[in-house]
Amino acid sequence: MSTALRLTASEYDRMIQRGAFVGMDRKIELIRGELRQMSPAGPVHEDYIDYLTRWSTSVTDPEDCVVRVQSSIDLGDSRPEPDVTWLRPGRYAARRPKASDVLLLIEVAESSLAGDTGEKADLYAESGVAEYWVVDCVAKAIHVFTDSRENRFHSKRIVSVPGTLTPTCKPDAVLALDELFL
Repeated sequence: MSTALRLTASEYDRMIQRGAFVGMDRKIELIRGELRQMSPAGPVHEDYIDYLTRWSTSVTDPEDCVVRVQSSIDLGDSRPEPDVTWLRPGRYAARRPKASDVLLLIEVAESSLAGDTGEKADLYAESGVAEYWVVDCVAKAIHVFTDSRENRFHSKRIVSVPGTLTPTCKPDAVLALDELFL
């Protein structure tokens, strides 16, 4: 009988520090103590990340928000690497940001919609992430999750073209979906 190898977050961090994953031709992340292989990004996925990164940096001020791209956050036994994250201002060299540091978290889903709106949404809600968006590349819509309490998001909605969206943490930052989904 075989079982899955479960890692603690500190074991995972030590493996990274020792170069255990150097040279791997696949991207991984730690989710609930398990190494998960992430699908490689295609041109559409990459384009949306590029657009959202440009939008994020143009509507925020570095004194109010740190914008990170595909960088890990510390959620206890998980180290997900969201596509775009808005964080409270500061430097994060000494530690990974935690859920309490996250102002907005964005995942782009070209082939991962079920996981991003399911397991990842649950993980982010359980950790207390304030706001989570899932960009649905196929439907050209954004799933918006807010009000995380009692281990779940209590508010879920879908915004479609030609709608606009503003993050709770920065209501004057308007994302026009018809520009994102050209």
